[in-house]
Amino acid sequence: MSQLSIRHALPDDEEELARLERAEWSPLHDVLPEQQPPYRPFFDERHLPDDCLVAEADRRILGYIRLGFPTGLEASAHVRQIQGFVVSARARGRGVGRALIRAITEEARRRGARRLTLRVLGHNTPARGLYESEGFAVEGVLPEEWLLAGEYVDDVLMGRRL
Repeated sequence: MSQLSIRHALPDDEEELARLERAEWSPLHDVLPEQQPPYRPFFDERHLPDDCLVAEADRRILGYIRLGFPTGLEASAHVRQIQGFVVSARARGRGVGRALIRAITEEARRRGARRLTLRVLGHNTPARGLYESEGFAVEGVLPEEWLLAGEYVDDVLMGRRL
């Protein structure tokens, strides 16, 4: 893998990001069912290109991370939430995910956030380990919140101060 770079997504990235999201779908990290045609758009009114950072090398997108607001309420406007995070299977274990987490943390700070939160499935041990190593702590657990592939799975709420 040549030099990794992190940048804001562009509207022209939509198709490649949507393909990556579909290719990496798994009940390990997705609560929505696997997408079928017609596919929903990657960008929408809540998730604009500027809210998404992409990791790329050799002009190929290897992963993305998306930032949003956990609520639409003014009282929580100081909080940002990671609302999508995917690294391609071929790029895992190479620091791509860690680089994206660090970049989105800085982006949240730049946007004036005081806290950064996320939700992760209880059985997604690799992601939970990465988040913990980057300063996120478990702030709550919703036991058996999801029924995925016939198994009940906890929804783990994590966060960190910025």
